[in-house]
Amino acid sequence: MEKIKKLRIALFTLLLSLFIQTSVTAQKIAHISYDLLIVGGTIVTMDKDFQVIENGVIAVREGKISYVGKGGGLPPNIRPKRLIDAKGKVIIPGLINSHTHIPMGLYRGIADDLDLQEWLTKYIFPAEAKNVNEEFVRAGTRLGLAELIKGGTTTFCDMYYFEDNIADETAKAGVRGVLGQTLIDFPAPDFKTFEEALINTEKFVKKWQSNPLIVPAVAPHAPYTVSQEHLLETRKLSDRLNAPLVIHLAEANTETEFIQQKHKGLRPIEYVEKIGLLGDKTIAAHVIQANEKEIDILKSRGVGIAHNPQSNMKIAAGVAPIPLMLKKGLRVGLGTDGAASNNDLSLWEEMDTAAKLHKVFSGDPKVVTAKEVFAMATIGGARALHLEDKIGSLEVGKLADIVIVDMDNLNQIPMYNVYSDLVYATKSNDVNTVIINGKLVMREKQLLTLQENVIKRDANVFREKIIKSLAN
Repeated sequence: MEKIKKLRIALFTLLLSLFIQTSVTAQKIAHISYDLLIVGGTIVTMDKDFQVIENGVIAVREGKISYVGKGGGLPPNIRPKRLIDAKGKVIIPGLINSHTHIPMGLYRGIADDLDLQEWLTKYIFPAEAKNVNEEFVRAGTRLGLAELIKGGTTTFCDMYYFEDNIADETAKAGVRGVLGQTLIDFPAPDFKTFEEALINTEKFVKKWQSNPLIVPAVAPHAPYTVSQEHLLETRKLSDRLNAPLVIHLAEANTETEFIQQKHKGLRPIEYVEKIGLLGDKTIAAHVIQANEKEIDILKSRGVGIAHNPQSNMKIAAGVAPIPLMLKKGLRVGLGTDGAASNNDLSLWEEMDTAAKLHKVFSGDPKVVTAKEVFAMATIGGARALHLEDKIGSLEVGKLADIVIVDMDNLNQIPMYNVYSDLVYATKSNDVNTVIINGKLVMREKQLLTLQENVIKRDANVFREKIIKSLAN
């Protein structure tokens, strides 16, 4: 009897202690000043367990996610600075576009239905030589940023000229970017020599490395436009500054033939591996010409892959071996490429295309599933950019890059499987609200950091200039 009495006292003491601890914790949580609370939507977390939370809540504080879960996990007396009711909507991680040339939206439709080399040498390179300057780059960047935001893309990986101006416009618009200053072996619009470009790339990287939205990168154009000596100089700079290295790699038969002729039969991936270019900060765009041995090389080096299905299809460059890359666990993201070769920046279209392309190409309808391809546009894209510890999923501690998608449009109803609906049915104009780094950049389809009418006007002014330049 005495033992039972002692047990009862001990149990009561334990319960009282737990109650006091819980009350104190709840009081502490209640006093946290949340910047933003999103309630009522279906949260597609893209965490390691692929949790989907119905009627969920996301709390944001100081640019980071502080809570993800059911509403009951937070005390009822929280008063956030801003409350968003997402009832009937889906809340997803911000989409990640892993390969762009963002100012090239000003060349949208300038030359289509051509192979890569003809498109580049007869149209794009001459048009760039006559038109690309700081004003062009800024106007094209604002055009691209507006399109990205309206389509729910919160992070993009870019490589172009005057990248410092691209970084400036990107930061002003509140968008996240991995931005690579292009280095190439012939006179470019911004720097006339490789040596000049290398010096200014170092300045560019150092200038932007402390910015919360910009990850500056070193971007040698491709193995067929940059010499071996210069490629290695870019790798040294990348290592010294701890900056990503962005490059086009193995994107067409013509590249493979060129590299084989110049480097004793080596294919592009074999060549860059042999000279020591690849590393765990490398982001390689396209990677179409890749066999299993080369895929293993990329895997061992931790290279991120930017898959651009629509651009690759449009110039008939080939089909990247994505099913094998996914099977082997490579870091694979989705990209649009520039709007001059796509001709848009919609990751919704890339998701739909990627899933269907690999099914028909392999003859297997089970490969590259809706869930896998949505992962490529979110957490896979983060892995491709080596940023998976910061973005790509909705988890506590990650940066608050969040997109709210309407799910009541005719093209989305009825919904049975959220991944299928997002990949095969949802379009850019279904995106309702976009949050980057905890700040609203679009609310109920209205841009908040960019002036859409001014952007359209400026783009059409450049259209007239480009037409005149090509006529001459």
